[in-house]
Amino acid sequence: MIQAIGLTSSPRKELPPAVDDVSFEAHAGRVTALLGAPGAGKTTALKLMLELQRGRGVAYFRGRPLHRIPHPAHEVGVLLGDVPGHPARSARGHLRMLCAASGVPARRADEVLEAVGLVSLRDERLGTLSRGMDRRLGLACALLTDPHTLVLDDPARGLSVGESRWLHDMMREHAAQGGTVLCSTADPKEAARIADHVVTLEGGRVVADQEAADFARTRLRPRVAVRSPHAVRLSALLAQEARSTRRSVEVVREGGNRLCVYGSTCAEVGETAFRHGIVVHQLADEIGDMGPAAGAATEGRLTRPLGDPQKGRRPPLAPAAEPAAPDESAAPPEATPDEAETHTTAAPQRTTSHPAARATRPHVTLPPPVLVRPAPRPLRPVRYEIRRATGVATGYVVGACVLLVSALTAVVLARIGHTPQPRLLAAWPAELPLPPAALGAGLLGALAFGDEFRHPALAADRGTVPRRLGLLTAKLLVASAAALVLAVLTIGCDAELLYLVYGSEMVTVPADWLPLTAGWLALVTGCAWAGVLAAGVFRSTTAGLAAVVAVPLLVVPLVHKLMEGPSARTQEPLSQRLRDGLPLRWPFGGEQHLEAVLRLVAQPVGGAMALSVVALLGAYVFTGLRSGVR
Repeated sequence: MIQAIGLTSSPRKELPPAVDDVSFEAHAGRVTALLGAPGAGKTTALKLMLELQRGRGVAYFRGRPLHRIPHPAHEVGVLLGDVPGHPARSARGHLRMLCAASGVPARRADEVLEAVGLVSLRDERLGTLSRGMDRRLGLACALLTDPHTLVLDDPARGLSVGESRWLHDMMREHAAQGGTVLCSTADPKEAARIADHVVTLEGGRVVADQEAADFARTRLRPRVAVRSPHAVRLSALLAQEARSTRRSVEVVREGGNRLCVYGSTCAEVGETAFRHGIVVHQLADEIGDMGPAAGAATEGRLTRPLGDPQKGRRPPLAPAAEPAAPDESAAPPEATPDEAETHTTAAPQRTTSHPAARATRPHVTLPPPVLVRPAPRPLRPVRYEIRRATGVATGYVVGACVLLVSALTAVVLARIGHTPQPRLLAAWPAELPLPPAALGAGLLGALAFGDEFRHPALAADRGTVPRRLGLLTAKLLVASAAALVLAVLTIGCDAELLYLVYGSEMVTVPADWLPLTAGWLALVTGCAWAGVLAAGVFRSTTAGLAAVVAVPLLVVPLVHKLMEGPSARTQEPLSQRLRDGLPLRWPFGGEQHLEAVLRLVAQPVGGAMALSVVALLGAYVFTGLRSGVR
């Protein structure tokens, strides 16, 4: 069950808080609706419960707040708006990526796709899905880890009648299997149809906390909707007949040619119009909303069940006939959603608990439970990052562009001449701060975190991209691998093209190829790391790439300036100083390898890159600790 206690949002300057001291309970095995008009505080309350927004109060999910649950995604499935995924990623690829992040088998993606009816669209891109298909995919993401609790923010908004009915059936099925379902809605009739319990918000406060049967009796009222070009005359005639027969009939004009008649029937209104020769364009039974204060005024106090959740639950009723879906083409242009939706005069009742009622609806099935949940493993974030990076074509396009630009640059430099062999193979003109391969590696590294903030697939239930060291390590490893592959392919493609165009004299191997190769790989990897860390700190791909370019333009001149001037240096080589300065002997000539690393770092570009990476790593750790404390 869910227990929300004293949820209060932070004050908004001179305005009152959007949510003020909201407390309610949502029991297991039931569907609880959080009802309120737009701006009543429904979404804010849900975000406070999920710790996505700063404020006061606490929400317990089966006795534990969300930050005390080791794996929140395994306990709470969340659907807040559209699916926050990359529009170029396929639906199946998006779910498989989330499987890796949650530690569930990859086959789980196919199971939830089959459950929500998206098997035929599993290869479609997220950006091409319709609103209904996007909501189905969002529900699949929420059900991916087999959570006990579902928290859905207005899930049926913008859906057709058939899509809404399917979504509501999935919610009921989850509750029937013992789960807890909490959803928000702005439609009181929808809340009465789908929920077992209704919590009404108005102005950020709870004004009613009722069973659905009590809510329908106190809040909703049968009425007859009439649309006629002679609405004024018909209204006067209905009022006159009500006075003559001493019946309580209320006629309300709702603008234009529409009337709402309370206390009468379609037959009586139609007979009155027929007797007086009045043309009627619409005559239908509806359920009218009496406002959020109706339930509170009738109940007199808030009713919050604290005992058995099944106590007071409505008994199963005989199934009623489903009303036909309204013909949208026949509805007049000025008809509002509240006007276009018609129902029987009886109070809406949820009848899916009755076997015969289930037969009137299409059968829905939830995905099978996850039987084995593996323990956290180091390779889990690495697997997620690999699927994230390879699931879209951005990385491949960047790599192809880098190879093409490098090859053309190498050919042009060879044509001009006067370019050293190492720079020629790396396609690094002296006029550019960095070679194309280093810029491409920095861009790939910046995209690793930039895409996370732009399309926060991991942040659907946490608000922001989690700053975990495991995720950072995975991104650094994958970015390093991509950078090394790009560096090797760049040298290979440039050498092959130079050999084909100018012959073998342009691709001779230099004598000091080993330190040059190490420096080249270190430069490209350092650019990738700088892009990852800068994008993680500044939450932007552009900022990550700008940090990579800033290293040779700003940091390198600063290092040059610091290294200028007289210095007292000994004539002994560095290897001899290392051998004499340490009491222990280096095995297998280790001092030579350490000397090569130190000389690489001592170079202005290497020192600037190492200094930048260390500074960005410290900033990332500091911001992570700060957000954790907050």
